[in-house]
Amino acid sequence: MSRKYAIIGVGHVGAAIAFSLVVQGFADELILIDKNEKKARAEQLDLQDATARLDSRPKIKIQDYAELADTDILFVTAGNIHALDNASGNRWAEFEYTREIVKDIAPKIKASGFNGVLIDTMNPCDAITQYLQKEIGLPGSQVLGTGTFLDTARMQRVVSEKFNVDPKNVSGFVYGEHGESQFVAWSTVSVNGLPIKTLAPKMNLDLDALEDTARSGGWAVHSGKGYTSFAIATCAIKLSRAVLDDAQLMCPCSSYNVKYNSYVGQPGIIGKNGVEELIDIPLPPEEEQKLATSAATIKEKFATM
Repeated sequence: MSRKYAIIGVGHVGAAIAFSLVVQGFADELILIDKNEKKARAEQLDLQDATARLDSRPKIKIQDYAELADTDILFVTAGNIHALDNASGNRWAEFEYTREIVKDIAPKIKASGFNGVLIDTMNPCDAITQYLQKEIGLPGSQVLGTGTFLDTARMQRVVSEKFNVDPKNVSGFVYGEHGESQFVAWSTVSVNGLPIKTLAPKMNLDLDALEDTARSGGWAVHSGKGYTSFAIATCAIKLSRAVLDDAQLMCPCSSYNVKYNSYVGQPGIIGKNGVEELIDIPLPPEEEQKLATSAATIKEKFATM
């Protein structure tokens, strides 16, 4: 089966996704679309130059929305990273830019007849993903955001460093907004299968401090290189692979929650149809309240679109 990907927005994140797809041999066809045609053409040429040294040779095309008609996975990674330069940790700083981008691209995506799975990385991730779903008209299951998939990875890294274990041996989830109202659901977190709530007192660990470190992880990267790219690209590709492989992967992402009438970061099963189902893990009352508050924050901002 031919695997066809498309990327709208080939800035830092879009280019990182494109490079990974080509180098790892995941894509048979790749469509690059950007408001800056010279940038799209340059990325196309750079990737094509690499193929003489690769085992695969994907077809790489640019600037054609009609190609989305039979695209399997569409990544939407456009944005204005410079809006964050003086944002002091506020991912809503990109809102006025990404809202206008959606107004521009959504009708074109809809007109193309795209019926694959859309994965959004734009910020504010949850509200913009919901806006895309609304404007394009695809079922909610087919439109998802990376959401707290990345924040959960940052939590895993921070916890793994404290326990000197592989991050993959840290399980559990960050819920809520891909933003300041997110929270680590410590009730779900285990290290090597052991609940962190049991381990933390023995090691004199401050879970609130760990959570703050994880939450600010993206800004630590941004302050050093001016953007984030590798981790978010890896998360986006992982989600896409789960779709194309029908992996039934259980992981957090931004998807529609009927209870809160909002997109929000939560665990779900990712398969060939996108978000196959949500996993409602029982949370203690204080964490359930944090989720409700975070969802309300997203919903309030979405209402201004």
